[in-house]
Amino acid sequence: MTKFLLNRIVITGLLLLGSLCVSQAQTPDSLDVRKGVLAEARYLKSIYKTDEAIEKLSFLVNPEKFDEQVLSELADCHFQSGDYETAAGTYFLLSAAVPGNILYKIRLMQIHSRTKAWPQCIQAGKDVLQLDTIPAVLSLIGDGFRQIEKPDSALWYYRRALAYKPMNENVLSKAMIVLINEEDYDGAIDLSKAFLTEDPDNIVIAPLQGLAHYRKGDYESTISVLQRQEDIGNDTYPIHYYLGQSYWHTNMIAQAEKELTAAWRIDSNDFNLAYSIAAVKQEALRSFDGEVKPWLDKALEMILPDSATMYRIHQQYGLGYYRSMRSWDKAIEHYKEAYKYYPKYIQALTTIAYCYEQKKDYKQAIAWYKKYLAVAKPGSKGYEFATDRIAYLKGELFMEE
Repeated sequence: MTKFLLNRIVITGLLLLGSLCVSQAQTPDSLDVRKGVLAEARYLKSIYKTDEAIEKLSFLVNPEKFDEQVLSELADCHFQSGDYETAAGTYFLLSAAVPGNILYKIRLMQIHSRTKAWPQCIQAGKDVLQLDTIPAVLSLIGDGFRQIEKPDSALWYYRRALAYKPMNENVLSKAMIVLINEEDYDGAIDLSKAFLTEDPDNIVIAPLQGLAHYRKGDYESTISVLQRQEDIGNDTYPIHYYLGQSYWHTNMIAQAEKELTAAWRIDSNDFNLAYSIAAVKQEALRSFDGEVKPWLDKALEMILPDSATMYRIHQQYGLGYYRSMRSWDKAIEHYKEAYKYYPKYIQALTTIAYCYEQKKDYKQAIAWYKKYLAVAKPGSKGYEFATDRIAYLKGELFMEE
């Protein structure tokens, strides 16, 4: 944990306690009342009324006495509500005061994981392991090392987790991906063997073993593994793609064409796939103009120019036509193209709608405003603008009718 973050958590915890101390004049002395307040707060927390639970618990905080039970409930409320900074500060204080409580350390680890503070997550996980060896904690530490790009350390913790739970599909798959990315294909294959002996048709581990065989250049083994996956109904892009490529490498052209085409039906955005289909059809001596060239054209369209360039060009075309008000149709055409190349550019949708408005094509304008509302953030200025325009245009249509 960095010194900066540590200080921030401590300060957060102290501020939390200080803010709660304001209510001490109302703190009940009776143990029966205390039990009642705790029970009520727990009930509120159980039905996700965490703000109300926190308000109840605040009356039980005593600045002169460390009340672990109350602070633990407060920390859990903040954790449940997603206020991770306050939760972390409280759990840090609890963990420091009660170092043998493993739950507080696990909560800190979970908070750092959810906030993607990976070095802190790793350290908190190691603190947990000082008290108990928990496979899920070992796996999460491995995830942390993967995120900071330390694959050797990640693999070491994944292997430790698998030593306790060898049939854990989730951990095994992550360990195999690390090995494949590090080009240790034999290591990935060996790691999967015991698991696949027990569960030979597993739809997560078997495809990863097939991928390791493919990357290794063992195409016959790839076919053996992936064809079985297809036969049992695993109809996914990687299965068809790597099966098709393996059939191509082993000169089984008809099967390669079938699998690569099946992959294209699932995902038609891969230049290498379009090129591969063209090459396979070429090897099958298909008509160049009728079957090969169209696939080469598809591949070429994907790389010359790229989508980002096309978006920028069409956006500028559209902006020019829009500002000059010379051709609403041209502006619409280019904004549609810009949006096609960059779907996150949702402002294009309201601009297109407004252009249709200027053409007095109110039905199309409403349709495009609605497209914007389907992807925009409710409550944003753009969302409110589109909503207002739809209401206005519906009124205009009513008057026309």
